[in-house]
Amino acid sequence: MLGILREDPEVWALYTRSEEYTPGFRDRYDRFPFYLSKNRNIFEPVASRYLFDRGFRPEYPDGRQFALCLTHDIDTVYSSLHGKGVKAFNALRDGRFSDAKRSLVQMKTKRLPWCNFQDIIAMEQAYGASSTFFFLVLDPESEDYAYDIEDLGPDLGMIVDQGHEVGLHGGHQTYNNPEDIREKKRRLEKLLNEPIVGYRNHYLKIKVPDTWEYLLKAGFQYDSTMGFADCAGFRNGMCYPYKPFDLRNNRPMDIVEIPLAIMDKTLFYYMHLDLDLSWELTRQIIENVKQCHGVLNVLWHNNCMSGDYLKLYKKLLDYCSKEGAWMTSGKELYDWWSRYL
Repeated sequence: MLGILREDPEVWALYTRSEEYTPGFRDRYDRFPFYLSKNRNIFEPVASRYLFDRGFRPEYPDGRQFALCLTHDIDTVYSSLHGKGVKAFNALRDGRFSDAKRSLVQMKTKRLPWCNFQDIIAMEQAYGASSTFFFLVLDPESEDYAYDIEDLGPDLGMIVDQGHEVGLHGGHQTYNNPEDIREKKRRLEKLLNEPIVGYRNHYLKIKVPDTWEYLLKAGFQYDSTMGFADCAGFRNGMCYPYKPFDLRNNRPMDIVEIPLAIMDKTLFYYMHLDLDLSWELTRQIIENVKQCHGVLNVLWHNNCMSGDYLKLYKKLLDYCSKEGAWMTSGKELYDWWSRYL
């Protein structure tokens, strides 16, 4: 695979993310943004298409043509009493009495409505799908602290018992802190009592190639951060899982990246698309992945399971199911793709 990609300097530069080694600017979250990238054909998996056109043909279980990797970043679980009260008041004012009743019931527990892992699992299992839930492991003084992971032990066990995966969602500074990566991994593994193999950083923060090196040394098998927050598509032109190449040391790295193509908030928040345009772009990306026998990795937050966000997610599941996708978690995908890497 690497030998083929090296044949085209432009494809090789895209694949290796060479422009991110010496970025002249990073945004306020220390991210390399899409608007500075030379890759303007972002909705096309250019590097994977290059491989496919030269004979690379990945296969999937039961003869499926492509795969859908389902992932969820768990940024919040609790909802404040004030927030629930406002929600109930607005529902009563608008005459939505069933919604108001539900909100009033939820006021009795701090964990609702975003401790909805069972609902997400049930929705996905209706399509025969499994998924990965990436959990933050933060202390109360940490930026974006929103829940105590130790409160969620039974939930983590339920997720794994039902055939889904729990991964680590690194905090704001974790991507650039090898000790924090190791400490958070140990803490989550102690709670779950089994190895954690998958990772994605909060806010899609990644430092090329350092973050991959830190994850490798901490014992992770795969990462799933390589996507732009401000635009959907293929950050390094790949819709295949791959081993990143370290340009500093001129060697492939022994960790797998499952590149991220679509995040819920990218479509509605960063790109300012409505439901119809979000679906139009999503379907275009699905078709591009399918043509390459590739993998579409999507991120849907647990607190984006309502309104247009939920409508789009259900549309995505339904469409990919009808198109015959293998709908699976990051861990299952990693295990399957190891034969190609």
